[in-house]
Amino acid sequence: MRRQIDAGKDPIDERDRYQQAASMAATALTFEKAAHKVHEELKPGWRNEKHAADWIRSIEAYVFPKLGAKPLDAITPANCAEVLRPIWLEKAETASRTRQRMHAVMQWAWAHGHITANPVSVVDHILPKQSAKKEHQPAMPWRQIPAFVKAQLSHIERGDNRRAALLFLILTAARSGEVRGATWGEFDLDAAVWTVPGERMKAKEPHRVPLSAAALAVVKTLKEQKQHETLVFPSPRGKVLFDMTLTALLRRVKAKSDTPGRVATAHGYRSSFRDWASENGYARDLAERALAHTVANKVEAAYHRTDLMEQRRPMMETWAKHIGTLA
Repeated sequence: MRRQIDAGKDPIDERDRYQQAASMAATALTFEKAAHKVHEELKPGWRNEKHAADWIRSIEAYVFPKLGAKPLDAITPANCAEVLRPIWLEKAETASRTRQRMHAVMQWAWAHGHITANPVSVVDHILPKQSAKKEHQPAMPWRQIPAFVKAQLSHIERGDNRRAALLFLILTAARSGEVRGATWGEFDLDAAVWTVPGERMKAKEPHRVPLSAAALAVVKTLKEQKQHETLVFPSPRGKVLFDMTLTALLRRVKAKSDTPGRVATAHGYRSSFRDWASENGYARDLAERALAHTVANKVEAAYHRTDLMEQRRPMMETWAKHIGTLA
């Protein structure tokens, strides 16, 4: 107190200032608390629970160890850069997603008056330029698919809905989630059409799939087996197959083979189909509609009045003949 008086300060004022600062520090909103709050607020607007889990999991893995306990107003651009630096070049996509999620948390903090600027906004200027190209899902070359189907999917035992779903996925070039969540109400077996409702599609638009004879045979076989009242490809517990089930099956098959290269993913068969369609002279419009890809160009999209389903039917039949059918 003597030193404070000698310096022209009031010891009582200094004590009160110290206690106030200590109290503010104790109640300051940390990055971890803010991240969980943002996660809860954003979750209702996300497509599925998996994305919600991935969102907070990446924050927990990469950000919380360094910034979790830090008050929001004490976080600097340098702090944010240090979080991202270890993965910035080696795992560019992971770093990009983590950066976006950090930015969302700090943007929320700025909007609620906890900070005066978003420190994540400038990290690009203090980190090296990313040169890594986006890594696509590993795909099986289309010429190898017939041999794979013959070896692994030519005979599917009752209840092995993993293999049934994978075969159907390959035959229809559909996304894994669309196949795994398929219900009987989506199928018109007489017309050989599968209509996926908009709420289950990536673009939120209904998608009609013309069923080849082989794809129709898969569905009819499962219909006769009456495994589930609603789901076409139920899990052993009567639920929707887990999202990694099909890729896990492919990994097990790959582990038993001597084929070099990375294991194909279920999603990669869409790329296989697209390559096959291109190399066999099918129009871009037909292939893109079969994959339910949205048209980025607004002018071009305005002229897309039809899904060309009947024109797609012969293409999907030829694709099925290339693949091979159930024995």
